[in-house]
Amino acid sequence: MTLRRGIAPLLVFFALTGCTSEQPPNVQVGEVRRGPVTEVVEAPATIGARASATLRSPAQGTIAKLYVREGDHVRKGEILARISSPEAQSRLKQARQASKAATPVGFATPAVRLPAFDTGSFDRKVTAHFAKARKEARKVADAGVRRQLLNAIDLAQAQHKAQTRALASITAQLNRSISGMLSGVTSGLAGSMASLQAASKSQAKAALKAAESTVKSLTIKAPFAGVVTLGRASGGGGMPSGVEGLLSQLPGGGQQLPSLPSTGSASGSPVATGVPVSAGDSLVTVTDVSRLTLDADVDETDVLLVKKGVRAAVELDAVPGATYTAVVTGIGVTPMEGTTGGVSYPVRLTLGPGAFDDGSKAPTPKPGMSAVTRLTVRESPSAVSAPASAIVSSGRESVVWAIRNGVAERRVVKLGAQGDAVVEVLSGLSVGDRIVVKGADSVRQGQRLP
Repeated sequence: MTLRRGIAPLLVFFALTGCTSEQPPNVQVGEVRRGPVTEVVEAPATIGARASATLRSPAQGTIAKLYVREGDHVRKGEILARISSPEAQSRLKQARQASKAATPVGFATPAVRLPAFDTGSFDRKVTAHFAKARKEARKVADAGVRRQLLNAIDLAQAQHKAQTRALASITAQLNRSISGMLSGVTSGLAGSMASLQAASKSQAKAALKAAESTVKSLTIKAPFAGVVTLGRASGGGGMPSGVEGLLSQLPGGGQQLPSLPSTGSASGSPVATGVPVSAGDSLVTVTDVSRLTLDADVDETDVLLVKKGVRAAVELDAVPGATYTAVVTGIGVTPMEGTTGGVSYPVRLTLGPGAFDDGSKAPTPKPGMSAVTRLTVRESPSAVSAPASAIVSSGRESVVWAIRNGVAERRVVKLGAQGDAVVEVLSGLSVGDRIVVKGADSVRQGQRLP
C-alpha cells in the first residue's frame, strides 16, 4: 500500500473558531490562508549497484590459479582466474583439423559427343555409278531422250549430295543439344556441390571460432571495475554433460551467462586454486558500486505523478536516523503484482549522499539493502490551502462547506498538490474564506453556522 506524507506548513494553520451552542457538535470552522503545500509519495525500495556480472567457467577443467580474494577491488580487464581445461584444448585441435579439411573440391563436366557418319566410301561408289550412267546415256542416238536421261542423272546426283549434307547437319545439331543438356546438368551439380562445400566450410570456421573463444575465455577477466565476490564450484559434476557441451560451444563459453539454477553450485566447493569446475559454474561476481541506484515499487495510483528528475528522500532500515538524497532517472512500464492485490511499477533512482539528523555523514549503503523512498511529486510554495479534513468526496467531485452570511454553502473545488495535513485548492475557494474544517460530513446545504 502506498502511503502519502505531506509537509505540514507551520505558518499556515487555520484560525479555528470554537463551538457554540447553535452549531452542530464536533463541527469546527477555519479560514483559508496561503502557504506551502507538498505532495509526497512513499514507496518501498531496494539499493542496487551500477552493474553486476557473474563470470562462469567456459568449460570443464580445474582452477589453475585464482588471483583474487573475497572483497577485493579490481580494475577493468584485470585477470581474476585461469582455468586448465584439456577438454577445451582438445576441441580446439579438432576444430583446426576440421577447418583445414574443409577445402573446395573441383567438379569436372563429362564430355559426350556422337561420332560423325563416314560416308566417303559410299560416296565414291555412288559417284562411279553416276559416271557409268552418264556414259551409257550418251550412247543413246535420240538427242531428246539422251538429254532427258542426262538431266535425270544430274538431278539424282544433286539430291544425293543434299542428303549427305543434311545427315552431317543433323549429327552436328544432335551433338550440340547433348552438350548443352550435359552442361546444364553439370552446372547445377557443380552449384550444389559448391553450396555444400561452402556450408561445410562455414560450419568448420564457426566451430573453430567457438573453440578458440572458449580457450581464450579460460583466462577470466573483470568486465569492469568493481568488488569481487567468489562463487562455488560444483566439483566437476554439477551440470549434465549435454548442457555442458552446449555451453562450451558458445562464444565465450557462456562465461557471463545469467545465473541459472545449478545442482550443486550453491552447496559445492568454495572457489580456490586446484578445485575442479564444470562448464557454467559460477566463479566470480564483479559488482560495480561506484554509483548506487534505488529500485522503488510505486503503486499504480501514484506512478503517473512521478516524472524524471523528481527528488526523493530515502531512509534505510540498516541506517536508522539517516536520510539520503535521490533523483528519479527512469519509470518502467511493466506492471508488477503487489502484495495487496494491486499492481505497482518500477521506478529507478540514483542514490546520493546521506546524513544523520546532527549533520554528520551517513555510511555508504550496500547493494540489496531495503529502504523507503519518499518522492516529492508536487510542490506549491505559495498555495491557496485548506486542511485535508475539510475536503468531502462526492462522486468524482471534491467538495467543501463554505460559510457565507452564517449559512453553509456547498462549493465544488479543484485540488492540486495533496499533502496529509493540507491540500492545494486551485479553484472554488479564495484566501480569507471561512470553511468547515472538522465535521464536514455532517453539514447540510443552508445549515446555519456561526
